[in-house]
Amino acid sequence: MQFFNHLTKALFSLVSFQNALELSAPASPVLLECNAPTVPAGWLQLSGHPKSIAPMANGIVRKRISGPNDTELLAYRQLMVDPYAIKVVPKFLGVHQVAGEHFIDLHNMLHGFVEPNVMDIKMGFRTFTETEVSNTALREDLYKKMIAVDPTAPTAEEHAQKAITKLRYMQFRENMSSTQEKGFRIEALRMRGCSPVTDLKTIKTDHQIRSTIGHFVNGRRSVAKDILKRLRQMRTLIEKSDFFQRHQVLGSSVFIVYDDQQVGVWLIDFAKSLPLPHGTKVTHRRRWQMGNSEEGLLHGFDELIRTMEAVQQNVHSVRHQSRATDV
Repeated sequence: MQFFNHLTKALFSLVSFQNALELSAPASPVLLECNAPTVPAGWLQLSGHPKSIAPMANGIVRKRISGPNDTELLAYRQLMVDPYAIKVVPKFLGVHQVAGEHFIDLHNMLHGFVEPNVMDIKMGFRTFTETEVSNTALREDLYKKMIAVDPTAPTAEEHAQKAITKLRYMQFRENMSSTQEKGFRIEALRMRGCSPVTDLKTIKTDHQIRSTIGHFVNGRRSVAKDILKRLRQMRTLIEKSDFFQRHQVLGSSVFIVYDDQQVGVWLIDFAKSLPLPHGTKVTHRRRWQMGNSEEGLLHGFDELIRTMEAVQQNVHSVRHQSRATDV
Protein backbone atom coordinates (compact mmCIF):
# COMPACT_ATOMS: atom_id res chain seq x y z
CA MET A 1 0.00 0.00 0.00
CA GLN A 2 2.86 2.37 0.82
CA PHE A 3 4.37 1.69 -2.62
CA PHE A 4 1.08 2.36 -4.41
CA ASN A 5 0.43 5.55 -2.43
CA HIS A 6 3.91 6.78 -3.29
CA LEU A 7 3.36 6.00 -6.96
CA THR A 8 -0.03 7.71 -7.04
CA LYS A 9 1.32 10.81 -5.33
CA ALA A 10 4.21 11.05 -7.79
CA LEU A 11 2.00 10.48 -10.82
CA PHE A 12 -0.39 13.25 -9.91
CA SER A 13 2.13 15.97 -9.09
CA LEU A 14 1.02 18.43 -11.76
CA VAL A 15 3.57 20.24 -13.95
CA SER A 16 3.41 21.90 -17.36
CA PHE A 17 3.16 19.29 -20.12
CA GLN A 18 6.29 18.54 -22.13
CA ASN A 19 6.03 16.74 -25.47
CA ALA A 20 9.57 15.44 -25.91
CA LEU A 21 11.98 13.28 -23.91
CA GLU A 22 15.54 12.00 -23.79
CA LEU A 23 16.65 8.40 -23.59
CA SER A 24 20.40 7.95 -23.97
CA ALA A 25 23.89 9.53 -23.94
CA PRO A 26 24.51 13.30 -23.66
CA ALA A 27 24.12 15.41 -26.80
CA SER A 28 26.35 18.28 -27.82
CA PRO A 29 25.36 21.65 -26.28
CA VAL A 30 26.32 23.14 -29.68
CA LEU A 31 23.67 21.01 -31.36
CA LEU A 32 21.03 22.04 -28.87
CA GLU A 33 21.96 25.70 -29.24
CA CYS A 34 21.94 25.50 -33.04
CA ASN A 35 18.45 24.00 -32.96
CA ALA A 36 17.07 26.04 -30.09
CA PRO A 37 14.04 27.32 -32.07
CA THR A 38 12.83 23.72 -32.59
CA VAL A 39 13.34 22.55 -29.00
CA PRO A 40 10.02 22.59 -27.13
CA ALA A 41 9.84 24.48 -23.85
CA GLY A 42 10.20 22.15 -20.89
CA TRP A 43 12.33 19.54 -22.68
CA LEU A 44 12.63 16.72 -20.14
CA GLN A 45 14.42 13.44 -19.53
CA LEU A 46 12.31 10.35 -18.88
CA SER A 47 15.31 8.06 -18.39
CA GLY A 48 19.00 7.94 -19.24
CA HIS A 49 21.45 10.86 -19.29
CA PRO A 50 20.48 14.50 -19.91
CA LYS A 51 20.81 16.37 -23.22
CA SER A 52 20.91 13.26 -25.38
CA ILE A 53 18.35 13.91 -28.11
CA ALA A 54 17.40 17.15 -29.84
CA PRO A 55 13.99 17.34 -31.55
CA MET A 56 14.10 18.56 -35.14
CA ALA A 57 11.34 19.53 -37.54
CA ASN A 58 8.94 17.13 -39.29
CA GLY A 59 8.85 14.41 -36.65
CA ILE A 60 12.60 13.78 -36.38
CA VAL A 61 14.91 13.56 -33.38
CA ARG A 62 18.68 13.80 -33.59
CA LYS A 63 20.74 11.64 -31.22
CA ARG A 64 24.44 11.94 -30.52
CA ILE A 65 26.72 8.99 -31.31
CA SER A 66 30.45 8.42 -30.84
CA GLY A 67 31.44 8.49 -34.53
CA PRO A 68 31.08 6.86 -37.96
CA ASN A 69 31.71 3.39 -36.49
CA ASP A 70 29.34 3.79 -33.55
CA THR A 71 27.65 0.55 -32.47
CA GLU A 72 24.16 2.07 -32.59
CA LEU A 73 24.69 3.52 -36.08
CA LEU A 74 25.88 0.16 -37.40
CA ALA A 75 22.92 -1.52 -35.72
CA TYR A 76 20.34 0.83 -37.25
CA ARG A 77 21.81 0.40 -40.72
CA GLN A 78 21.37 -3.35 -40.41
CA LEU A 79 17.94 -3.07 -38.77
CA MET A 80 16.65 -1.00 -41.70
CA VAL A 81 17.45 -3.75 -44.23
CA ASP A 82 15.97 -6.54 -42.12
CA PRO A 83 12.32 -7.03 -43.26
CA TYR A 84 11.24 -8.14 -39.79
CA ALA A 85 13.33 -5.92 -37.52
CA ILE A 86 12.41 -2.74 -39.41
CA LYS A 87 8.82 -3.19 -38.18
CA VAL A 88 9.92 -3.25 -34.53
CA VAL A 89 12.15 -0.16 -34.23
CA PRO A 90 11.85 3.59 -34.94
CA LYS A 91 12.80 4.50 -38.50
CA PHE A 92 16.44 5.45 -39.06
CA LEU A 93 16.67 8.56 -41.28
CA GLY A 94 20.40 9.14 -41.69
CA VAL A 95 23.59 10.31 -40.01
CA HIS A 96 24.94 13.88 -39.77
CA GLN A 97 28.06 15.64 -38.56
CA VAL A 98 27.64 18.91 -36.66
CA ALA A 99 30.53 20.90 -35.20
CA GLY A 100 32.79 17.85 -35.43
CA GLU A 101 30.35 15.51 -33.70
CA HIS A 102 28.19 12.77 -35.20
CA PHE A 103 24.43 12.32 -34.84
CA ILE A 104 21.79 9.95 -36.12
CA ASP A 105 18.31 11.04 -37.17
CA LEU A 106 15.42 8.89 -35.98
CA HIS A 107 11.65 9.04 -36.18
CA ASN A 108 10.28 11.00 -33.24
CA MET A 109 8.01 8.44 -31.60
CA LEU A 110 5.97 11.20 -29.97
CA HIS A 111 5.18 12.84 -33.31
CA GLY A 112 1.44 12.87 -33.97
CA PHE A 113 0.51 12.16 -30.36
CA VAL A 114 -1.38 14.75 -28.30
CA GLU A 115 -0.44 14.95 -24.61
CA PRO A 116 0.60 11.28 -24.51
CA ASN A 117 1.29 8.91 -21.64
CA VAL A 118 4.76 7.39 -21.89
CA MET A 119 6.53 4.37 -20.37
CA ASP A 120 10.10 3.08 -20.76
CA ILE A 121 10.75 -0.62 -19.95
CA LYS A 122 14.35 -1.89 -19.97
CA MET A 123 14.55 -5.37 -21.48
CA GLY A 124 16.66 -8.43 -20.67
CA PHE A 125 18.02 -10.01 -17.50
CA ARG A 126 21.47 -8.63 -18.29
CA THR A 127 22.04 -5.03 -19.35
CA PHE A 128 25.85 -5.00 -19.10
CA THR A 129 28.40 -6.41 -21.56
CA GLU A 130 30.67 -9.31 -20.66
CA THR A 131 33.66 -7.03 -21.23
CA GLU A 132 32.38 -4.68 -18.54
CA VAL A 133 32.51 -7.42 -15.89
CA SER A 134 35.41 -9.58 -17.11
CA ASN A 135 37.86 -8.01 -14.65
CA THR A 136 37.85 -10.15 -11.50
CA ALA A 137 39.80 -7.65 -9.38
CA LEU A 138 38.27 -6.94 -5.96
CA ARG A 139 37.13 -3.35 -5.55
CA GLU A 140 36.61 -1.57 -2.25
CA ASP A 141 34.63 1.26 -3.88
CA LEU A 142 31.96 -1.15 -5.17
CA TYR A 143 31.75 -2.84 -1.77
CA LYS A 144 31.10 0.56 -0.19
CA LYS A 145 28.41 1.30 -2.80
CA MET A 146 26.76 -2.03 -2.06
CA ILE A 147 26.59 -1.59 1.70
CA ALA A 148 25.35 1.97 1.25
CA VAL A 149 22.31 0.49 -0.49
CA ASP A 150 21.97 -2.69 1.58
CA PRO A 151 24.39 -3.42 4.46
CA THR A 152 23.18 -7.03 4.59
CA ALA A 153 23.88 -7.78 0.92
CA PRO A 154 27.57 -8.82 1.13
CA THR A 155 28.48 -12.34 2.17
CA ALA A 156 30.61 -12.96 5.27
CA GLU A 157 33.64 -13.37 3.01
CA GLU A 158 32.91 -10.12 1.19
CA HIS A 159 32.51 -8.32 4.52
CA ALA A 160 35.88 -9.69 5.59
CA GLN A 161 37.54 -8.61 2.32
CA LYS A 162 35.64 -5.30 2.24
CA ALA A 163 35.71 -5.62 -1.53
CA ILE A 164 33.71 -7.20 -4.37
CA THR A 165 34.11 -7.71 -8.11
CA LYS A 166 32.31 -5.54 -10.65
CA LEU A 167 30.29 -8.55 -11.80
CA ARG A 168 29.06 -9.10 -8.25
CA TYR A 169 28.09 -5.45 -7.95
CA MET A 170 26.31 -5.34 -11.34
CA GLN A 171 24.32 -8.47 -10.54
CA PHE A 172 23.44 -7.03 -7.13
CA ARG A 173 22.10 -3.90 -8.80
CA GLU A 174 20.14 -5.89 -11.41
CA ASN A 175 18.65 -8.12 -8.70
CA MET A 176 17.20 -5.09 -6.87
CA SER A 177 14.71 -4.76 -9.71
CA SER A 178 12.67 -7.29 -11.69
CA THR A 179 15.49 -7.55 -14.26
CA GLN A 180 17.04 -10.88 -13.26
CA GLU A 181 13.75 -12.60 -12.53
CA LYS A 182 11.42 -11.19 -15.20
CA GLY A 183 13.85 -10.11 -17.89
CA PHE A 184 12.49 -6.55 -17.81
CA ARG A 185 12.18 -3.63 -15.44
CA ILE A 186 10.11 -0.47 -15.54
CA GLU A 187 12.58 2.38 -15.90
CA ALA A 188 10.25 5.37 -15.89
CA LEU A 189 6.83 6.62 -16.88
CA ARG A 190 4.96 9.83 -17.32
CA MET A 191 1.21 10.33 -17.27
CA ARG A 192 -0.53 13.17 -19.06
CA GLY A 193 -0.23 16.41 -17.13
CA CYS A 194 2.04 14.87 -14.48
CA SER A 195 5.71 14.90 -13.64
CA PRO A 196 7.80 11.92 -14.77
CA VAL A 197 8.27 9.09 -12.29
CA THR A 198 11.80 7.71 -12.49
CA ASP A 199 12.33 5.99 -9.12
CA LEU A 200 10.78 2.71 -10.25
CA LYS A 201 13.88 0.52 -10.51
CA THR A 202 13.14 -1.33 -7.25
CA ILE A 203 9.69 -2.43 -8.41
CA LYS A 204 10.08 -6.19 -8.34
CA THR A 205 7.06 -8.23 -7.28
CA ASP A 206 4.22 -9.29 -9.58
CA HIS A 207 1.81 -7.12 -7.61
CA GLN A 208 4.01 -4.04 -7.87
CA ILE A 209 4.62 -4.52 -11.58
CA ARG A 210 0.97 -5.13 -12.43
CA SER A 211 -0.17 -2.23 -10.26
CA THR A 212 2.26 0.14 -11.98
CA ILE A 213 1.38 -0.93 -15.51
CA GLY A 214 -2.30 -1.04 -14.59
CA HIS A 215 -2.03 2.53 -13.34
CA PHE A 216 -0.30 3.48 -16.61
CA VAL A 217 -3.13 2.03 -18.75
CA ASN A 218 -5.52 3.95 -16.50
CA GLY A 219 -8.48 1.57 -16.87
CA ARG A 220 -8.49 1.80 -20.66
CA ARG A 221 -9.24 -1.68 -21.94
CA SER A 222 -8.60 -0.74 -25.59
CA VAL A 223 -5.15 0.61 -24.69
CA ALA A 224 -4.21 -2.57 -22.79
CA LYS A 225 -5.50 -4.65 -25.72
CA ASP A 226 -3.53 -2.66 -28.32
CA ILE A 227 -0.30 -2.76 -26.28
CA LEU A 228 -0.66 -6.54 -25.80
CA LYS A 229 -1.33 -7.10 -29.51
CA ARG A 230 1.72 -5.05 -30.48
CA LEU A 231 4.01 -6.81 -27.96
CA ARG A 232 2.99 -10.20 -29.36
CA GLN A 233 3.64 -8.97 -32.89
CA MET A 234 7.06 -7.60 -31.90
CA ARG A 235 8.03 -10.89 -30.27
CA THR A 236 7.15 -12.82 -33.44
CA LEU A 237 9.09 -10.38 -35.63
CA ILE A 238 12.17 -10.57 -33.38
CA GLU A 239 12.05 -14.38 -33.47
CA LYS A 240 12.09 -14.24 -37.30
CA SER A 241 14.71 -11.48 -37.62
CA ASP A 242 18.18 -12.22 -38.93
CA PHE A 243 19.56 -9.20 -37.08
CA PHE A 244 18.41 -10.53 -33.71
CA GLN A 245 19.75 -13.99 -34.55
CA ARG A 246 23.19 -12.44 -35.09
CA HIS A 247 23.36 -9.98 -32.17
CA GLN A 248 23.19 -9.82 -28.41
CA VAL A 249 20.91 -6.90 -27.61
CA LEU A 250 21.79 -5.28 -24.28
CA GLY A 251 20.14 -2.32 -22.61
CA SER A 252 17.35 -1.87 -25.17
CA SER A 253 13.93 -0.64 -24.04
CA VAL A 254 10.34 -1.16 -24.99
CA PHE A 255 8.95 2.35 -25.44
CA ILE A 256 5.17 2.68 -25.05
CA VAL A 257 3.19 5.82 -25.85
CA TYR A 258 -0.55 6.41 -26.11
CA ASP A 259 -3.09 9.23 -26.19
CA ASP A 260 -6.84 9.37 -26.69
CA GLN A 261 -6.56 8.27 -30.33
CA GLN A 262 -3.65 5.88 -30.80
CA VAL A 263 -1.05 3.57 -29.24
CA GLY A 264 2.60 3.16 -30.25
CA VAL A 265 5.14 0.57 -29.09
CA TRP A 266 8.76 0.27 -30.30
CA LEU A 267 12.06 -1.30 -29.28
CA ILE A 268 14.67 1.43 -28.86
CA ASP A 269 18.32 2.00 -27.86
CA PHE A 270 20.89 -0.18 -29.62
CA ALA A 271 24.12 1.27 -28.24
CA LYS A 272 25.03 -2.16 -26.84
CA SER A 273 23.77 -4.36 -29.69
CA LEU A 274 26.91 -6.37 -30.32
CA PRO A 275 27.52 -8.92 -33.08
CA LEU A 276 27.77 -12.45 -31.70
CA PRO A 277 31.19 -14.12 -31.60
CA HIS A 278 31.77 -16.47 -34.54
CA GLY A 279 29.95 -19.77 -34.05
CA THR A 280 27.81 -18.48 -31.16
CA LYS A 281 24.03 -18.82 -31.26
CA VAL A 282 21.56 -17.35 -28.79
CA THR A 283 17.92 -17.99 -28.00
CA HIS A 284 17.45 -14.66 -26.15
CA ARG A 285 15.73 -16.75 -23.48
CA ARG A 286 18.41 -18.87 -21.80
CA ARG A 287 20.05 -17.70 -18.60
CA TRP A 288 23.34 -15.88 -19.02
CA GLN A 289 26.66 -17.50 -18.18
CA MET A 290 29.97 -15.86 -18.99
CA GLY A 291 30.71 -16.56 -22.64
CA ASN A 292 27.26 -17.64 -23.88
CA SER A 293 26.19 -14.10 -24.97
CA GLU A 294 22.60 -14.62 -23.80
CA GLU A 295 20.81 -11.50 -22.54
CA GLY A 296 17.19 -12.57 -22.08
CA LEU A 297 15.52 -10.18 -24.52
CA LEU A 298 12.79 -12.63 -25.56
CA HIS A 299 12.45 -13.94 -22.01
CA GLY A 300 11.61 -10.35 -21.10
CA PHE A 301 9.03 -10.17 -23.88
CA ASP A 302 7.46 -13.42 -22.69
CA GLU A 303 7.15 -12.10 -19.13
CA LEU A 304 5.97 -8.65 -20.20
CA ILE A 305 3.28 -10.20 -22.39
CA ARG A 306 2.13 -12.37 -19.47
CA THR A 307 1.99 -9.26 -17.31
CA MET A 308 -0.02 -7.34 -19.92
CA GLU A 309 -2.43 -10.27 -20.21
CA ALA A 310 -3.04 -10.06 -16.46
CA VAL A 311 -3.43 -6.27 -16.61
CA GLN A 312 -5.91 -6.52 -19.49
CA GLN A 313 -7.91 -9.18 -17.65
CA ASN A 314 -7.97 -7.05 -14.53
CA VAL A 315 -9.21 -4.01 -16.48
CA HIS A 316 -11.95 -6.18 -17.98
CA SER A 317 -12.92 -7.56 -14.55
CA VAL A 318 -13.00 -4.13 -12.92
CA ARG A 319 -15.20 -2.75 -15.70
CA HIS A 320 -17.51 -5.75 -15.53
CA GLN A 321 -17.87 -5.38 -11.75
CA SER A 322 -18.48 -1.65 -12.13
CA ARG A 323 -21.27 -2.21 -14.63
CA ALA A 324 -22.83 -4.86 -12.39
CA THR A 325 -22.75 -2.44 -9.46
CA ASP A 326 -24.37 0.30 -11.57
CA VAL A 327 -27.19 -2.08 -12.52
